[in-house]
Amino acid sequence: MTVAVIVQARTGSSRLPGKVLEQIGSKPALLWCLDRCREIVDVDNVVCAVPDDRKDDEVAELAADSGYFVTRGSEHDVLSRYAKAAREIEATTIMRVTSDCPLIDPQIAGQVLDLLHSSGVDYASNTMPPRFPHGLDCEAFSAELLFAAEQQAKTPFEREHVTPWFRNHPALNRVNLLGPGGGVEKLRWTLDLPEDLEFFRTLALEFSGDACTANAAELVAFCFRRPDISQINRTGIDEKRLQNIARANLQSAPSRLLDVA
Repeated sequence: MTVAVIVQARTGSSRLPGKVLEQIGSKPALLWCLDRCREIVDVDNVVCAVPDDRKDDEVAELAADSGYFVTRGSEHDVLSRYAKAAREIEATTIMRVTSDCPLIDPQIAGQVLDLLHSSGVDYASNTMPPRFPHGLDCEAFSAELLFAAEQQAKTPFEREHVTPWFRNHPALNRVNLLGPGGGVEKLRWTLDLPEDLEFFRTLALEFSGDACTANAAELVAFCFRRPDISQINRTGIDEKRLQNIARANLQSAPSRLLDVA
């Protein structure tokens, strides 16, 4: 069995062009994400899936020069890009992460993978409902199911966003790693706006330690101690995400990975 984390990344972004190449502390945002994915237990490969347009060459080169496997595919049919990556790496299990998550947590992602395998379901995530900080999102599923989605998903929305077919298909069983909630879910740790970049750069500067390797519990505790920093990008909070009522039919015991004093 080969477990691969596939991270989609591109240069284009309407609100913050070139965001994954932006420097945060000691390294670009993309490497924050890829390096943290590499720490997930039982993961065999971390793949950076990049569009095959020349404007994305710099993203591909950064990932390749840093030792990551790079695959190129359609910019807008991201589902097909994932399937191509899975075939090239001969993966049997896929974890999906997006490159705008510089603080993706290896322990939480590892629990999502464990849930997929231990519960025997088709799809596992930590966003049904969303009770973790926005930016810790991850999903896991088999390559076989990914290839089925590649053949059966029809709408542009399903093709661009990769997993709506998984999340909505009536015949599939889904499990969710339940986050703590209680306000934690309102923390914005995703990179999409200029204010988000300011937040991450301030976090890297002010955190007492190496923020790019700190775990989610340490970062939550810091954000609670320093609400002024969380306020930097608070206007970008995605209320639609918080109001998402989609629930997996199985819920895990509440995760204690974000317990803070």
